[in-house]
Amino acid sequence: MKVILLEDVKGSGKKGELINASDGYARNFLLPKKLAMEATSQAMNELKQKEAAKERKLALEKQAAMDSAAVIKEKTVKFTGVAGNGGKLFGSITAADVAAEIKKQFGIEVDKKKVSLEGDIKTYGTFNAEVKFGHSVSAKIFVLVSE
Repeated sequence: MKVILLEDVKGSGKKGELINASDGYARNFLLPKKLAMEATSQAMNELKQKEAAKERKLALEKQAAMDSAAVIKEKTVKFTGVAGNGGKLFGSITAADVAAEIKKQFGIEVDKKKVSLEGDIKTYGTFNAEVKFGHSVSAKIFVLVSE
């Protein structure tokens, strides 16, 4: 009997898969526990529509990530800081600061966990950073710290 799994079933398959289960297993276990539904033509059409909707959603998310990356690619995020003797900043500039400044300067919401620096910035200068948007889309930016 062909069934569509509604939940992950250990040893049988993952949610949304179409499997060929034995009649007894399907009727006595999968169907009564609402782990699967019989694969009728209507159910197959619903499954195809859900998969198509999921693919469209992923494509839209990837396009939005690419658009955001294009806006900030190779741009410079500017910070001003106060330093003591030796040019060492009071405090440091972290990934959270960079993410907040990106939102302020470019209007793009970025999670601080998605900004990768080589370490906290504690001196004046220009530093490289990478912003990851997901879906294997990233953009390199420059962080400029001045007086």
